[in-house]
Amino acid sequence: MVKDKILVIGASGQIGVELTLALRKVYGNANVVASDLREENDLLKGTGPYVSLDVMNKEMLHVQVIRQNITQIYLLAAILSATGEKNPNLAWNLNMQGLLNVLDIAREEQIHKVYWPSSIAVFGPASPKINCPQQTIIEPITVYGISKYAGEFWCNYYHHRYGVDVRSLRYPGLISYKSAPGGGTTDYAIEIFHSALEEKKYTCFLKEDTYLPMMYMPDAIKATLSLMEAPQELITVRTSYNVAAISFSPKEIAAAIQQHIPDFSIAYQPDYRQTIANSWPQSIDDSTARNDWNWKPDFNLELMTADMIDNLKAPNV
Repeated sequence: MVKDKILVIGASGQIGVELTLALRKVYGNANVVASDLREENDLLKGTGPYVSLDVMNKEMLHVQVIRQNITQIYLLAAILSATGEKNPNLAWNLNMQGLLNVLDIAREEQIHKVYWPSSIAVFGPASPKINCPQQTIIEPITVYGISKYAGEFWCNYYHHRYGVDVRSLRYPGLISYKSAPGGGTTDYAIEIFHSALEEKKYTCFLKEDTYLPMMYMPDAIKATLSLMEAPQELITVRTSYNVAAISFSPKEIAAAIQQHIPDFSIAYQPDYRQTIANSWPQSIDDSTARNDWNWKPDFNLELMTADMIDNLKAPNV
């Protein structure tokens, strides 16, 4: 059996770093090629092959896919919600054209599997706020959400029209101690830990009672690998699967941190990101993912908080 050879595009980003390392554990270091426009992330250095790659340059991407004998592509390069609002045209062009380039090459080269993440940003003010279902009213109000929703249908189209095995998850807000925030509306939940440890205080850009769906990065990696390893016949959703883990407010995560850092304090100065957060659901129904490929998260708010603080306190090895 020919061993899978994987290309990760956007490997130096928030998800990319940890997903690349996880894939290298499963498939072997040499069989996972990391790529990004940015410099190689320090955590990736020395762990496997790395190439400089622009997903917008289709010819260069195509050459690498052929040269490296790639059989699976994970496309993580994207401009996120808050950053995208500052430059909507750039966000749309990168998020859409990058995906279309990958899907086209996957069709031409008969790539075994493609992974492309969507987001809870596809949901809008008309979507149900509590336990938002897999299929519902979707009217995104950010260019990021618009691009992700359009992308879901391109994935669905390429699967049904050309047989490309492309799979997707609608990530909630992702929290990690290994990589910096990437310009998303849920990034307060990462910033708050750094501020708590360094300054014992944090000023949040969302209101104290703003509930949002969140997920600890180990669970996001677990969900991604579980989806990609599931037999093709179990995949019933070819747009993008809802996945969920925990939902909390800034006030609740602050209280969880105060269990470990009693003199930590939080203040609130909502900005333009509050409008984005208000348009999203407070919790997600992911029963389809649980039924199709047995998705189940490992971390709740208390376990995640303890693990984040332990790891951020630990000296860099």
